[in-house]
Amino acid sequence: MIDICLKSSAGTSLHFAAEVADTFLKRFIGLMGRRTLLPGTGLILYPCSSIHMMFMRFPIDVLFFDKSMNIIKTGHRLKPWTGFSIAPRAYGVIELPAGSLEALRNQDRNWTLIMHLPL
Repeated sequence: MIDICLKSSAGTSLHFAAEVADTFLKRFIGLMGRRTLLPGTGLILYPCSSIHMMFMRFPIDVLFFDKSMNIIKTGHRLKPWTGFSIAPRAYGVIELPAGSLEALRNQDRNWTLIMHLPL
């Protein structure tokens, strides 16, 4: 598990504990087949610049980040079986329970992502 901290310049911060999907098989399986993601948890997929919602059972929030840990794209409450999301410059994606990013949705876009990925 990796600890993730997401901070906005307005002072709001969110913390998550995330599993890591850093192999082809782990990224391919992702969250498929799971019934839910518990609050405060998530899945980090890297390297990865796109996700799909096929075979998913629940909605999720997503953060796409680059190699410098800058947030480059977000998705809120992506619904199961509704397609995919792509961010060509992304290095990775963090998948979180739906509604996890609601606190940051209406604030400015100056967010800082703090985490240390295994090499």
